[in-house]
Amino acid sequence: MASANDLRRGMAIDYNGDICVVLDTQHRTPGNLRAFVQATLRSIRTGKSSDVRFSSTQRIDVVPMVTRKMEFSYKDGEDYVFTDPETYETVNLSPELLGDAVNYLTENAPVTVTFVEGKAVMVELPASVVLTVVDAPEGIRGDSANNVMKSVTLETGLVVQAPLFIKTGEKIKIDSRTGKYIERA
Repeated sequence: MASANDLRRGMAIDYNGDICVVLDTQHRTPGNLRAFVQATLRSIRTGKSSDVRFSSTQRIDVVPMVTRKMEFSYKDGEDYVFTDPETYETVNLSPELLGDAVNYLTENAPVTVTFVEGKAVMVELPASVVLTVVDAPEGIRGDSANNVMKSVTLETGLVVQAPLFIKTGEKIKIDSRTGKYIERA
């Protein structure tokens, strides 16, 4: 058994008879009070998130997790289908579980899927992804004195700010954590 001080983002714990994934933790020591750990937990069964406060010495049951490298295959209705490149086993994941990751998924995009008790609970993207620009309006000449950016639309429908010299059809590298332009690919 671990204590609440050992909680980290991405861990799975047994909380009130339900298995939950830790989305965020903060250790706090307010003034003259005892220290505590503030955690945001997402229930695997219901999918709902909640903020929970633990005493820093409280005992917590950690549930083992399995991570697998998978690739995005295709979209099936509302669900997104991922394939294990070694076993060719497929897993359907809902857009609610993927969150903002849907903006960066292209065919054969590598991801890391975390499973707890056989159920997918979290999807991690690589730090940066390469996407194709499908719509880039012409830049205005003479605006190059400053670092001027324009809105470009990518193949997944995501709109990002990119430099004026980016044109339709080019591939650019995007930071998947912040959604910002990094460089030409």
